Amino acid sequence: MSNSYKLSVNHAATFDFTENDLENLDAVGVGNENFHVLKNSIPYKAEIVSADFLAKKYTVKVNNNTYEVAISNPLDLLIKSMGIERGRTKVVNAIKAPMPGLILEISVSVGQEVKENDPLLILEAMKMENSFLSPRDGIIKSIAVVIGNAVDKGQLLIEFE
Repeated sequence: MSNSYKLSVNHAATFDFTENDLENLDAVGVGNENFHVLKNSIPYKAEIVSADFLAKKYTVKVNNNTYEVAISNPLDLLIKSMGIERGRTKVVNAIKAPMPGLILEISVSVGQEVKENDPLLILEAMKMENSFLSPRDGIIKSIAVVIGNAVDKGQLLIEFE
């Protein structure tokens, strides 16, 4: 059984492609990134303009027309169908207390715009001051504590919009 691939061209058209199709492709390399291709007895001049091998994305010029090509194998398609995409990170929308403690300082207010690494609050726990920095750029939606509050592990402290 040969591997199959799905090619997306310019985010518009998709094509299924197998290893057998590749073996039957009439293409000759005429340089490092240049190829001469015959399809149905029609000649094409192809050039790989740029390649991102890890992301499986390529810019290809065929007869002076440029195309953006993305290649997905069955594993890539399965991962995407599960809602897991490579390179994506989870967006933090809430800050929760990692341990029980006492709120010593709150440096932000509701509606305030913060940048990544801006100070949010200070939590005293086990005789140590723990400074919480913003994990991302955003706007403060709510502050669930006030200075002097004792908090439990996992308790909501700050929520982002």
